[in-house]
Amino acid sequence: MSLDNAPESTLPYPPVHQDKKFVVFSDWDGTITTYDSNDYLTDFLGYGKEKRRAGNLDILHGRIILRDNFREMLESVSQNGHTFEDCKRVLRDNIKLDSGFLEFFQYCKSQDIPFIIVSNGMEPLIRAILSTVVDDDDANRIEIISNSIDVQDDGSWSIKFRHPSSGYGHDKSHAILPYKDLENPPLLFFFGDGVSDISAAKHADMLFAKEKPDGENDLATYCTRENIPHVMFANFSSALPVVRSIVEGEKSPKDWFEIGRA
Repeated sequence: MSLDNAPESTLPYPPVHQDKKFVVFSDWDGTITTYDSNDYLTDFLGYGKEKRRAGNLDILHGRIILRDNFREMLESVSQNGHTFEDCKRVLRDNIKLDSGFLEFFQYCKSQDIPFIIVSNGMEPLIRAILSTVVDDDDANRIEIISNSIDVQDDGSWSIKFRHPSSGYGHDKSHAILPYKDLENPPLLFFFGDGVSDISAAKHADMLFAKEKPDGENDLATYCTRENIPHVMFANFSSALPVVRSIVEGEKSPKDWFEIGRA
């Protein structure tokens, strides 16, 4: 895959970080958060967990398209009468972050390593949740490459896909690929957990797949099936020593792929 055949983006991208040795990309929902916020809305305000989970598995096995299923998930929430402000309030009250995320994020800042959230979710909801756990400056300035949202005057809303012509809705690989074309490309870390991360998985130099206690380990399942090297991690506290060892030159991604677990 190259930038030449990239799907048209309805939303801008942040500038590529030049002359960095390392860049961290991370999925948001279910990776930085302990419960996928879109799943939470669907499970409790939309058509429910059973139907949502069946859709996840259908995507994983190539039976349906992520973009269309994701739109239906969110439509089930809006059509049940829940406004955008309702959803924002529910997520602020109920979505928690990985216990090690803030320490990991501060480490990246201290080492001048760009940290970029790459999400299939919607930026306004992501920033609303971030604002409950980090200071306003970080909540407003952290780079987020995601979908967005269209809100009507009556409070009804719908997702605005970054790549509406792509079956992913947001093809995350196109956040990563510009770094591969740099004259001196950085080492790219990517953290993910689910089906929305599949398009980016093979382009990372160091791929982390989150191990979920509920067994919804869709990214790991995909990587194992497709023979994509990856490291399982339970949380960002366990991932930090791995990243630090690579940054400091003590171990390589290959060393960690052989170990297989953070």
